Amino acid sequence: MFSVINKRPSKVLAVLTMMAVLALAVACGGESSDDGSSSSEIVVDGSSTVFPITQAVAEEFRAENSNVQIPVGISGTGGGFKRFVVGDTDISNASRPIKDSEAEEAAANDIEFIEVRVAWDGLSVITSKSNDFADCLTTEELKSIWDAGSTLNNWNQVRDSFPDKPLRLYGPDTDSGTFDYFTEAINGEEDQSRSDYTASADDNTLVQGIAGDGGSLGYFGYAYYAENADKLKVLGVDPGTGCVSPDSVTINDGSYAPLSRPIYIYVNKASLERQEVRDFLTFFMNESAPLTEEVGYVALSDADYQANLELLGLN
Repeated sequence: MFSVINKRPSKVLAVLTMMAVLALAVACGGESSDDGSSSSEIVVDGSSTVFPITQAVAEEFRAENSNVQIPVGISGTGGGFKRFVVGDTDISNASRPIKDSEAEEAAANDIEFIEVRVAWDGLSVITSKSNDFADCLTTEELKSIWDAGSTLNNWNQVRDSFPDKPLRLYGPDTDSGTFDYFTEAINGEEDQSRSDYTASADDNTLVQGIAGDGGSLGYFGYAYYAENADKLKVLGVDPGTGCVSPDSVTINDGSYAPLSRPIYIYVNKASLERQEVRDFLTFFMNESAPLTEEVGYVALSDADYQANLELLGLN
């Protein structure tokens, strides 16, 4: 709190003027940084699957724009949309398209948005590196394990040739777009999943659990497997046409089915009125391809990224 006792009128005026300037800066979404320059914030939340891409882009962007803060949350696709549709965030990472109910809530709150596809992912079925008996599971076997009402708790219940070994499951929580996508693709209906498994919104927590459990089975985005391939084993998936494992080729050409999928960011149109948001998204589309590959996903074509710039009105 400023004190103006025993100050000359000119000093009082100077203090009041400074307070007015600071109030105006806050109202405009800016704040003063340590060096006195104006700083601003772009708020991102949502999918932990998309997080590695957006976080990598944000770090590179901030290396050239230190006055822009870009906190990137990982509340899950559903959790991110809960904030996005009420205007709490500028960008929402999403590993599935927005649901009709979410879009309707956004409209009710006068939130207009743009859906932007940013990469391809192969949702990966993972077990411990110590698992030396399973290399591939059919989609029918995955359904028998994960379907609502399933009581399978031993690997030999999945396949007779598998050993008598406890089966312990790990996966995303119900706010996750990865949960939604996997459940619909494998079990045939959204939300139709058993609930007696170790669930987390943080894929790194799932990595640790699966890696340390010899009876584990779980699933998450391919980037988290690629980053931890030294301690995890990825299983192939057979939809009835032969076993295919996820990699940059099979994810891109769709032969890793049915678990290849596009991943997205959603942009609040109102946020595009701010120059720092426009600069960040321009940087994202121009520079993210190598970063996307580096973190383990499949980048779009140059033409696709340029089309995204047109979609966002940035070229």
